[in-house]
Amino acid sequence: MAKDEEILIIQELKNAETKEIAFEKIIRLYKERLYFHIRRMVIDHDDTNDILQDTFYKAFINIETFRFESSIFTWLYKIATSITLNFLNKKNRYPILYLSDKNTEYLTSKLEDSDFFDGDELQKKFQKAILKLPKKQQLVFNMKYYEDIKYEEMSEILGTSVGALKVSYHAAVKKIEISINED
Repeated sequence: MAKDEEILIIQELKNAETKEIAFEKIIRLYKERLYFHIRRMVIDHDDTNDILQDTFYKAFINIETFRFESSIFTWLYKIATSITLNFLNKKNRYPILYLSDKNTEYLTSKLEDSDFFDGDELQKKFQKAILKLPKKQQLVFNMKYYEDIKYEEMSEILGTSVGALKVSYHAAVKKIEISINED
């Protein structure tokens, strides 16, 4: 979103008469990107939709607490990431930071059974390799590779230093290459 457009939406969000219309604009602008950000972590379409709805609900009810120090994009991604990680931890699919073999198998079977995945075998190998990564590397890889989020923005979203994020991303790339070449 252009800076001028974001400033206009922020002004509309601060006005009680235009708040809902402005928030609808935000949903239209970020719904698809947030959907795929969440989907890459949870794999399941229905769970993704539930988390996306929770993300927008939480953002809407907390819009007054948003200080507008970061971009709307960064704020929404931080909310979506937090809700998604909480969801995964509650479902015991993941330990806090790392995937277990059991969880990787579960998510891989979700990927195999999904009616919403239409990729070829190489794309499935690629997705399976991503699922084998430790949670943090998986998250960083998805945000950089798919969304091309700048490390500085990722740092705000994840609360991690830029240097650590770069290390995580490059380690993830190497592990994915090894995993794809093993199969």
